[in-house]
Amino acid sequence: MSRKRNFLIRFLEFFAIGLVFGIGEDLLAIRLTTNASITLEMIGLVFIVTLPFAIFSELIVDHPGFWKKIWPAKDKDEEKQEL
Repeated sequence: MSRKRNFLIRFLEFFAIGLVFGIGEDLLAIRLTTNASITLEMIGLVFIVTLPFAIFSELIVDHPGFWKKIWPAKDKDEEKQEL
């Protein structure tokens, strides 16, 4: 796949999963715990709170190379030496 297509797919995934579901679950939690009515002001505030978490989880943590940088794979020779 081309870089442009990969970027578009990741951005759409970020938007759909990170923002839409994040906002939806936050609004649901607020509604169920406080019984408050959902207003445009509340949606705006939830969006502001959800945005950084969505960016971190969808664009940084879900990046294909993220976990390889955190926990690099050991060489097979290193694994044999540990045994």
